[in-house]
Amino acid sequence: MTRKHLSRRTVLRGIGTTILGLPFLEAMTPAFASKRDLAVASPLRLAFAYIPNGVTMEEWTPAVAGRSFDLPTILQPLASVREHVTVLSGLAQHNAKALGDGPGDHARAAAAFLTGVHPRKTDGANIQNGVSIDQVLARQWENKTRFASLELGTEPGGIVGNCDSGYSCAYTNSLAWHNETTPLPPEVNPRLVFERLFGASRNGETPAEARQRQKFQRSVLDNVQEDTKRLMRELGPTDRRKMDEYLYAVRDVEKRLERAAEHSPVEVDMPKPSGIPALFSDHLSLMYDLITIAFQTDLTRVSTLMVGREGSGRTYREIGVPDAHHALSHHQKNQEKIDKITKINTFHVQLFAKFLEKMKSIPEGDGTLLDRTAIIYGSCIGDGNRHNHDNLPILLAGGKAAGLHGGQHLTFPENTPMTNLYLSILDKLGAPIEQFGDSTGRLQELAGI
Repeated sequence: MTRKHLSRRTVLRGIGTTILGLPFLEAMTPAFASKRDLAVASPLRLAFAYIPNGVTMEEWTPAVAGRSFDLPTILQPLASVREHVTVLSGLAQHNAKALGDGPGDHARAAAAFLTGVHPRKTDGANIQNGVSIDQVLARQWENKTRFASLELGTEPGGIVGNCDSGYSCAYTNSLAWHNETTPLPPEVNPRLVFERLFGASRNGETPAEARQRQKFQRSVLDNVQEDTKRLMRELGPTDRRKMDEYLYAVRDVEKRLERAAEHSPVEVDMPKPSGIPALFSDHLSLMYDLITIAFQTDLTRVSTLMVGREGSGRTYREIGVPDAHHALSHHQKNQEKIDKITKINTFHVQLFAKFLEKMKSIPEGDGTLLDRTAIIYGSCIGDGNRHNHDNLPILLAGGKAAGLHGGQHLTFPENTPMTNLYLSILDKLGAPIEQFGDSTGRLQELAGI
């Protein structure tokens, strides 16, 4: 057997600083490798997608538990990936409640979602929260990838000032926390994320200078063209097809970023950064695709995405909802407003479903990229009108290779800590910890699925 064995860390190198990671290929396992060998060689990942302002729970929650349930209105876009998704009902984040601190549910929701900690109420420099679960895992895996984690979002927001009833903007605008005083604000510009992954931008450039350089700068793929040709000659038919698909995906993201830079609207008094598409759906889809590529190339194995910052007032004219999201969430049982909120919730799930479909379409190891990735999607507010932090809208997708199987609706006792889910997921990913936040144990219902 003469087939060349490629290292899992093999990359394509081009001119300048261009380095392009590779997807998992059969050539990265020894000759005569079994399916089990392929599974061991291919890594596991964890991602979180956070939606703001709660949902219409009546249109989210399946009527029955178990596997024989109908997808409710908001979850119907998941029909094509139903067998990969579990609906979790009954989970709560107790430390997102006021606990004597008064108003500020949106800030506490974002701050507590991944930490299980009650944030200190302050809009000054003395912020205090807790390390988030994504960072706990990132520290365990930090030596395995180029980037320990990836934090993305779709709405700009600072980390100073008062954003919610005396709570710092650091709480409202950040899901990930490196430690109790250090939030990790998400990057919202897809172009900057792409350049971070595949080649950093030059220091000191103004946006205008960057745009001018981009006109003359060759594509990432063009930069590694010679290295790519050499590698392709060494691969078998299956690996060549997989590389073709991966390179097409990278090129597609490049083209979409170029179009976004050309067509994004610019306001006279404050130019928007190039690379952010005008349409929310295009913007969010790009962020999902960047997560997909980052996982596929093993640049990172941990990611968080804020679909919207908590308390978001975004409008959704592209689906016929010109009203501000946050204002609509305070619907006071007005059916017209409830219908609009449901429409927004469904729209978010549609885009999430496309993300899952794409990950499902990418072969890896003895399964797919989705099989190797556990994804938690949801909010730390149940009903936006009530601002409750119990019975949260939570989905668990993917992770079949880690022993997670979808196609069911699991219900838990009232006020079961969300942090118990995190302990259970880390167990499945082979990175167990004893305690996290306000956890009280594991979710036994996940042990055997």
